[in-house]
Amino acid sequence: MKDSTFDLNTDIAREYLERENKDKQVLSLLLEKFLEKKDQILVQKTEMGGSEAYVGSVTLEWFAGRVHFAFGLPLLQKKYNPETDNIEIDADSIDEIQQRPLDWSRQAPLVQYLAARKNHKFPPVLVVINQPWVDDPKASEWNSEERATKSTTDFIPLDKDGKVGLLNVSEENVTIYALDGQHRLMGVQGLMELIKTGKLQRYKKDKTADDSFITVSDLIDQYQVDPAYLQGLPKEKIGIEFICAVSAGETRTEARRRVRSVFVHVNLMAAPLTKGQLAQLNEDDGFAIVARKVAVTHPLLEQKLNRNPRVNWNSSTVAANSTVLTTLQALQDMSERYLGHKFPHWKPFEKGLIPMRPENEEIEQGIDEFTKLFDNLASLPSYKILAHEDTPILRRFSFEKSGGEANILFRPVAQVALAQALGFLVFKKGLSLSTIFKKLRKFDQQGGFTGMEYPQSLWYGILYDSNKKRVQVSGRDLATKLLIYILGGLQDPMEVADLRKALANARTVENKTIGFDGEFVEPKEVGLPLLI
Repeated sequence: MKDSTFDLNTDIAREYLERENKDKQVLSLLLEKFLEKKDQILVQKTEMGGSEAYVGSVTLEWFAGRVHFAFGLPLLQKKYNPETDNIEIDADSIDEIQQRPLDWSRQAPLVQYLAARKNHKFPPVLVVINQPWVDDPKASEWNSEERATKSTTDFIPLDKDGKVGLLNVSEENVTIYALDGQHRLMGVQGLMELIKTGKLQRYKKDKTADDSFITVSDLIDQYQVDPAYLQGLPKEKIGIEFICAVSAGETRTEARRRVRSVFVHVNLMAAPLTKGQLAQLNEDDGFAIVARKVAVTHPLLEQKLNRNPRVNWNSSTVAANSTVLTTLQALQDMSERYLGHKFPHWKPFEKGLIPMRPENEEIEQGIDEFTKLFDNLASLPSYKILAHEDTPILRRFSFEKSGGEANILFRPVAQVALAQALGFLVFKKGLSLSTIFKKLRKFDQQGGFTGMEYPQSLWYGILYDSNKKRVQVSGRDLATKLLIYILGGLQDPMEVADLRKALANARTVENKTIGFDGEFVEPKEVGLPLLI
């Protein structure tokens, strides 16, 4: 009896599996039949806030060829400038504009990203489907009240609930415009041109030619791109979401306002990452990777029980009363300016390009070098005080509430300047860290880093703005040069003379130059400090 029951259950299970497999095969054949049609896309219908949309995917080749920039919308044609491929914003067009101006200087970096980085990824794009009748007030699709009798999207449901189906994108019937994703479209179109012709013209922001090209041979030489891989990129797929230009029951004005509102909402909700957040997440930038590692492992910076955090992970600034020592963004800047002399190839070939992740062995070398830097920084008297004192009193100016020492080592801008100077001295001049920090400890003991708000300080007028009574970031490069000089890394007479003039200019306010004794002097009387 048990055996017969077992056999019966086995037969039922087998029949169920066979039926399920047959259903899958039928579904596969049906989908293949429908998807072969170039004028239909398999989509899923969504609804949010009363607006219907259709989500699917298309090849990069289809995206580049079928989707147009927003300036192609007929309602904007009068303000379209064909020379710049942009809408001219004026008093007449400002209420109609739905897009920010295109920045054509971004096309080359986007193309390089898609072509050279194998793990590239673009987020889905949002597009609008338009039909010819929309811009014909006499079309039969508009009723006597000037309301649309149908939508510009033609959806054929394949299930009983109408959630999955086919969207008609026949080139004869519809035109598609990018609502969110114009620069992605620009990048993909540039990629198609590069693959087709072997080169791509670079542009400035307004689409004037930049007298240079991206070429396939450059990509092969610089990034070891496989030509066969490049030829396969047009078949890659990108997510796409379709909405209608006009929905049934809308007037043309209502439709235009709805589409514009969608664009504004999409951009408002997509808050950009802060610099600190980018530094936390970046897995391509070697300097960011090194900075993160040292931030969580070095005794000077790591999180410890019964101790306030030493690193601000999100903001790029440090408030006067904050107990942190630095920020992750400052650590990344320090990493780049210190290690950039040793690993110049970690930086992208040109501004705007995404760096390529270094080999793990090099990253380990970078972590080791950056750790040595912080081992030595921790030996400075100013930082040793942290064992029994918190940072606010060391950072604040004397005139702020509760007063302070105005020590530049507790300001991110000075930390970055110091790292940049040390990177130059170590990796360009060949000086040893031990020799450099022997001098810096002496300089620190003599108060060289404190009291930046006083004329006696080397940093007065450079890192401290005496007019606004605050730190000034613009003085970072001059502070770097002064550090290099006092540590013996600047010997060229012309460079020394230029540095002296720059120091005098920094200490000049309203044509009055302040000497190191606090008195007004002639600019030529401001001399450079003694070497340490």
